[in-house]
Amino acid sequence: MGIAEVLLERGLITSDHLSAAMELRKTEGLRLDRALVRLKCIAEEDLLRVMSEQFGVPMIDLTKVQIDAAALRSLPPRLVHRKGILPVKRENGVLVVATSDPFDLYAFDEIRLLTGLEIQPALAPEEDIQKLIKTHFGVGGETLDEMMSTDDLEVVQDSSDESEDLLEMAQEASVVKLVNEVFLEAVNERASDIHIEPYERGLSIRYRIDGVLHDASVPASVARFQAAIISRIKIMSNLNIAEKRLPQDGRIKLSVGGRQVDIRVSVIPMLFGEGIVMRLLDKSKVLFTLPELGMAQDTFSVFEKLIDRPHGIVLVTGPTGSGKTTTLYAALQAIVSPKIKVLTVEDPVEYHLDGVNQIQVNPKIGMTFARGLRAILRHDPDVVMIGEIRDLETAEAAIQAALTGHLVFSTLHTNDACSAATRLLDMNIEPFLVTSTVAASMAQRLVRSICPDCRQEYEPDMDALPPDFHLEPGQKLFRGAGCRKCRGTGFYGRSGLYELMVADDLVREKVMARAQATEILQVAKAAGLRTIRDDGWIKVREGVTTPEEVMRVATV
Repeated sequence: MGIAEVLLERGLITSDHLSAAMELRKTEGLRLDRALVRLKCIAEEDLLRVMSEQFGVPMIDLTKVQIDAAALRSLPPRLVHRKGILPVKRENGVLVVATSDPFDLYAFDEIRLLTGLEIQPALAPEEDIQKLIKTHFGVGGETLDEMMSTDDLEVVQDSSDESEDLLEMAQEASVVKLVNEVFLEAVNERASDIHIEPYERGLSIRYRIDGVLHDASVPASVARFQAAIISRIKIMSNLNIAEKRLPQDGRIKLSVGGRQVDIRVSVIPMLFGEGIVMRLLDKSKVLFTLPELGMAQDTFSVFEKLIDRPHGIVLVTGPTGSGKTTTLYAALQAIVSPKIKVLTVEDPVEYHLDGVNQIQVNPKIGMTFARGLRAILRHDPDVVMIGEIRDLETAEAAIQAALTGHLVFSTLHTNDACSAATRLLDMNIEPFLVTSTVAASMAQRLVRSICPDCRQEYEPDMDALPPDFHLEPGQKLFRGAGCRKCRGTGFYGRSGLYELMVADDLVREKVMARAQATEILQVAKAAGLRTIRDDGWIKVREGVTTPEEVMRVATV
């Protein structure tokens, strides 16, 4: 029986699925089985399982197999990338090769001729094979092989007329392809940042995934093309490729699988070349609604009331990368309507919000936060968002806006909620202005969430837990065992920890007396404030994250 007949007989696909796949086969020339997977009529693993039975080719779980180094050396990287196959094990003259395409007999013949070994194919999903190819042979490995096999590209040494050579290098099709592969890999791995760092003995490429840096699997030979890679990124960012002495900032807009990805690029001269950090902003992935942020129900209820106030200042605090802007965007989305006018001043505008008028700060021409805020107050807004209060001028403009009947959202760089008021006092804002305008401040952090696919219960060692984490004896916690979805880390996605301080009369008294943040914290705790760390312990008990994650982001 044909594969399609078997799938129909077992109820794995319907006749409609088959008709749609046949149509795709006609228009795009795809094989029927590939068309069924492309249309998501059947999961690739289910299809491979049927093929395994029909052809007598065993399946292999690459997530549980130790790849043999001798097998990896048996095949050239170019062949591995081109055919999408992975040498797994070599023993007694037999080479086990993982493939997702049992019909590609030419590939097995080519390997047999090249190695002189008997080939034993094993079936595995294409995604698993590609991940391991990137791990062992590197992202863009085939492209690098092609680049090294030609004399078209050479690393240009410092010279007076090097910019023209760098331009030619950066426009080479192979360099363009290599840089695109790095971007594509970062987007597929859900990276928020790409770090390209030059060192004396090589070039490091790392991805920040769920707030933690991971090495990208790139071959060591990538260092030979450092100048070309950096020049290519500069060209994409509309930066000056000849300027290597000063920092530069730019932006790239990409379309990946129908999704728009905005990339903020920062280039800084370093000892062994220019370092680049790129922040990936994927609107479809990062815009959350308030309920999706992970706030505890009591915190959520209070915050909902705060953002419905007619006037006052609501501050969100925390270090860079703690999700402050995401929280403010979620708050704006919750209140935006045809009845109110919302204006923002941001640096930069990270995501476009429907129904919100957004302004980009540009200090080079004098368009600062303070100047933008003073201008937008003449546009009759109801709600104003300032990207960040950085200085006295911006703070005074925000307070003036709140005093004249506007609701103001903004961010501050402080470690906890109680330090927000003292930070404004340090900027020389008068205490009576702080107490009459600041309605609340909320500090936050992001912790990695336990992967739902490999989440498992365990009994913790009570002695190893921190003293401020109270757990009943015998109570179980959760952790991730590591699986394909989470790349073996045990974590997938992130959740917020929140510390919300509402400015009540006792807090205002402390601020008027210019009290220290620790004194304000004691008063706020007595009124029911829950610290970031305590909020973290609640999420640990609920199975959202682990004790180690809470300790990583929140101090006692």
